[in-house]
Amino acid sequence: MPSPVSTRVVGLGVHLPEHVRTTAETEAELRRRNRGVRLPTGLIRRMTGVETVHLRPDGWDASDLAVAAAREALAESPGDVDLVLFASASQDLVEPATSHIVAAKLGVDAPVMDVKNACNSVVNAMQVADAFIRTGQYRRVLIASGEAPTVAVRWDVDGHERFLRSFPGYTMSDGGAALVLEASDVPDVGIRSTRFLAVSRHWDVGTLPGGGTMRPRDVDAEYFDMDGHGLQQAFLELGPEPVLGLLRDRGLTWDDFDLVAIHQVALPYLPPIFERLGVPDDRTVITVRDHGNLASVTLPLQLKLARERRMLHEGSRVLLIGLAGGISLGLVEVVW
Repeated sequence: MPSPVSTRVVGLGVHLPEHVRTTAETEAELRRRNRGVRLPTGLIRRMTGVETVHLRPDGWDASDLAVAAAREALAESPGDVDLVLFASASQDLVEPATSHIVAAKLGVDAPVMDVKNACNSVVNAMQVADAFIRTGQYRRVLIASGEAPTVAVRWDVDGHERFLRSFPGYTMSDGGAALVLEASDVPDVGIRSTRFLAVSRHWDVGTLPGGGTMRPRDVDAEYFDMDGHGLQQAFLELGPEPVLGLLRDRGLTWDDFDLVAIHQVALPYLPPIFERLGVPDDRTVITVRDHGNLASVTLPLQLKLARERRMLHEGSRVLLIGLAGGISLGLVEVVW
């Protein structure tokens, strides 16, 4: 098959479970279960701005969340797919790849692969799918993400230090997202550029150790363990230059973009980031307040909400800014 001009996003789906937990309920449960530990009332909400998080239904796995979103994306763009990429920080099992389970539940007969890079899993999967499509190996690729990080929230803490290292987990949220990417011969649409980088010496500032070779069969490794301050400093070290450099190289300004979607972990962090980048307020969609940290589902949710709010139309230019533990940054420029 000849190399296409571009890789276009032709289907989008997001699934958010109806059951939610408020931050007030989270703090009440922590106080109930840890009566010997003094936990400041209202701290989580003040520090993160998160009001509610979504909780997957009982019996649902990460693959179920991905499948629910994939059905929506495929309904928008019906047709066979040549490759299924499961892109998520979460997974059903260590083996086999969760993409097998997603494909089986969808009834899809196609090659599969997991793409995993914490909260950047979806943007990395877009990079992978774009490369496959541009080189003619596949024509239509389904990217499906199912994030279920609430399973790793630590409810029993033995002191203030443990609470602080478990703190980011209390804003994590469950959800699913899916994209259908397709070869297109229409010029100047679809994925126009990508840029990825990593500062891997910071890999240990935020971990979920369970399920690997480092700490096998260690019950204490089943929960998030994060140095919140260290994580923030690591992201600040990246600075605005990778983003601003992409704009310079592409000859673009923020006026050329209808949407700038950025991964969101806490509401107070966003204004300084947007100020450093120079992003106008009317080009963004805030999701963390009402939906929590959805990991790699965050950016697709912002795309969906932007469409519903009529921020996007044919020809709209979007910049997806992915931030992930590790530490890594992913930039994907898309013309709708």
